[in-house]
Amino acid sequence: MAATGRGVAKVLGINLDYRKEPEVSGAASISSVETYVEYEPTAEEWITRFKPSLSGVQRYLRSLFPFWNWIFHYNLTWLFGDVVAGVTVGFVVIPQGMAYALLAKLPAEYGLYTSFVGFILYWAFATSKDITIGTVAVMSTIVGNIVIKVQDTKPHLQAVDIARALSVIAGAVLLFIGLTRLGRIVELIPLVAITSFMTGAAISIGAGQVPALMGITGVNTRGPTYLVIIDTLKGLPRTKLDAAMGLTALFLLYAIRIFCSWMTKKQPSKKKLWFFISTLRMAFVILLYILISWLANKDIRGLHNPKNDLKKAKFKILGKVPRGFQHAGAPKMDNELLSAIAPDIPVTIIVLILEHIAISKSFGRINNYVINPSQELVAVGFTNLLGPFLGAYPATWSFSRTAIKSKAGVRTPLAGIFTAIIVLLALYALTAVFFYIPLATLAAIIIHAVGDLITPPNVVFQFWETSPLEVVIFFAGVFVTIFTNIENGIYVTIAASSALLLWRQLFTHGALLGKVKIYRATQNTIAHKEDGHYAPSQDSSVREAFIPISRKDGSNPLVGIESPYPGILIYRFTEGFTYLNQQGYMDELVHHAQTITRPTTLDRYTRLGDRPWNDPGPRRGQQLNTNDDRPILRAIILDFSAVNNVDVTSIQGLIDVRAQLDRHAAPETVEWHFASINSRWTKRALTTAGFGYMDRERFAARAHWNPVYSYVPLETPSSSPNKLHDPEAQEGAHGADDGHKALPAGKVTTIHGQNRPFFHIDVAAAVESAISGVDKLDNVSSGSEREVGHAEVVTKQE
Repeated sequence: MAATGRGVAKVLGINLDYRKEPEVSGAASISSVETYVEYEPTAEEWITRFKPSLSGVQRYLRSLFPFWNWIFHYNLTWLFGDVVAGVTVGFVVIPQGMAYALLAKLPAEYGLYTSFVGFILYWAFATSKDITIGTVAVMSTIVGNIVIKVQDTKPHLQAVDIARALSVIAGAVLLFIGLTRLGRIVELIPLVAITSFMTGAAISIGAGQVPALMGITGVNTRGPTYLVIIDTLKGLPRTKLDAAMGLTALFLLYAIRIFCSWMTKKQPSKKKLWFFISTLRMAFVILLYILISWLANKDIRGLHNPKNDLKKAKFKILGKVPRGFQHAGAPKMDNELLSAIAPDIPVTIIVLILEHIAISKSFGRINNYVINPSQELVAVGFTNLLGPFLGAYPATWSFSRTAIKSKAGVRTPLAGIFTAIIVLLALYALTAVFFYIPLATLAAIIIHAVGDLITPPNVVFQFWETSPLEVVIFFAGVFVTIFTNIENGIYVTIAASSALLLWRQLFTHGALLGKVKIYRATQNTIAHKEDGHYAPSQDSSVREAFIPISRKDGSNPLVGIESPYPGILIYRFTEGFTYLNQQGYMDELVHHAQTITRPTTLDRYTRLGDRPWNDPGPRRGQQLNTNDDRPILRAIILDFSAVNNVDVTSIQGLIDVRAQLDRHAAPETVEWHFASINSRWTKRALTTAGFGYMDRERFAARAHWNPVYSYVPLETPSSSPNKLHDPEAQEGAHGADDGHKALPAGKVTTIHGQNRPFFHIDVAAAVESAISGVDKLDNVSSGSEREVGHAEVVTKQE
């Protein structure tokens, strides 16, 4: 096979020996050193990672049904916690579900269908015990907007058919993302986009419910939020009796919550009691106003006739809610309907994902468990794909109900079953009661619920302290939502956040590093020096550290930063190294190299006309400065600690800069050292470009060269896992650092392969190796330059 490959390469003109690597020598011949040669990863190895195996398929199938890991451990304690939490959430979801269905321009029963499906299905796919899937205000508003938009051009399409088709398509997409385990895609949407979207949407939804709260007619509640507010203010003289049902309900909701919060502080021992009272406030308020509505409207004739003439009621009421699942069946899916909703499918999917991010991350961390984003997308995708067959519309995670479920002491995802039972009872036993629900009271419930989605000023201030530019994006998204619509606000925040990420990558800056000497000492060790000067003792630990000479890291400006060695540059990549930022990095590196060092041959051009246009030399009549005392360029050390992957463009940039700096240093050569490489594939890319080793010609010309390796012992007591946290062992390890450089007894080996002498464990090892690689004669002649002066003590002065 290998012979065939070499034959094909020869026919195609591919030089397989272009690297000209020498044989490993030197340390490899020492009996106490175990030879280690690094072998590069192959394309076959990369492909093998994706090869399915029987055990892998079994793990995948098992991961699709997480309940298998805990269902057999179910017990009575868990059952009690799940029943309490499930029933509590059930009393909340019933009024919310019906109210949110009205936001989606659908009859109230569709909110109950959607809630039932979410609760009955989620538990089997859940990786969170707290999360609930069902109707939410923002998603319902988006569906309502899409219904209005589609019916403007195709009025014959039913709102129910539009909503159910949206759910099927969005659910199928999310299910595909989850099944292919691409859930990490949710990380493309940052926190600032989520909070901006939630805040803008909450303001928009709340403003749109005020006319219903006040009984004001003639207001386009689906228009831009600022126009809704203006039209509502203009319509205040048209306020009806509905305002009494809405404003008092809203006041009561907030009054109960504030009172329960105050009592919780006054009576911490009864915290649970006041929590449940506060949680059930929505159910209490809706039942209270159903009673008031019934007393006010029960004697009105014609209210219950077959046509349900609800206009005769003293204020707007919900009306008849069909009993049971009256609209179950296959959703309508035809070309006309699909083409009508196609432009709005992306925003539907984005909102479903946004709601997921806003909830799943926080509750997993609060309750100390890890959520699988891909599996969560499977759950919500499966719910939205099957839900429409029972009459459901797009559903996603609910923040308020998830918080209630968590605080109620839920134990497992099975609590959703008990919530589904409550919703089912409501569908079959309480539909007659729902007839009298005042619409103004439902508007109050919506306003009360979305109020919690608004980002508090304190959180925005913390954003400002962290990243001022992202606060600008936050307010941009909120203002766009208020002055246009929720969909535009989503697109603006995501686009702006992506642009900010791209800008940070494109215009990133590397760091040129210098050397400082660090002494490990306590305040007491320094304080007893009477002359005010600190002299390191034998007990002091001394090491070298490398920090940016620009001091942009906030290091103490009083500390002197030294050059690691004349002609040696240390450059750190700070934001990865890809095709996006390689040009900026390479330009900076060349600038530093040509500024700090001089050309090896100062007067390399015999005639003026031989000089290049970009290096014209001194003005006519002036002499070239041959007294340039800058060092010549000897070595470059690149810190790859922030680099995980490289690409063809970034490697080509290194090749071009190497050629450019070789001309700068000619006839000398520049050594390239690499520290803290994190990936074998990065090493392979660098060695493909000729980095990491010395080719045969250069190796033969530098017979005196003896590379410096980082050795570790193969057999040592401290390598035992039980002694990793042993204080005595750690003290001994510190003692080895205190100026004692002796190799450990027994056999040792190198951390990196001896065939890759220019790849180093850290910057300090790279500097030591680069210094040893400088020509021996130059080391002797510049011995005075190598003398290390008195280093500063990097401690806070008293």
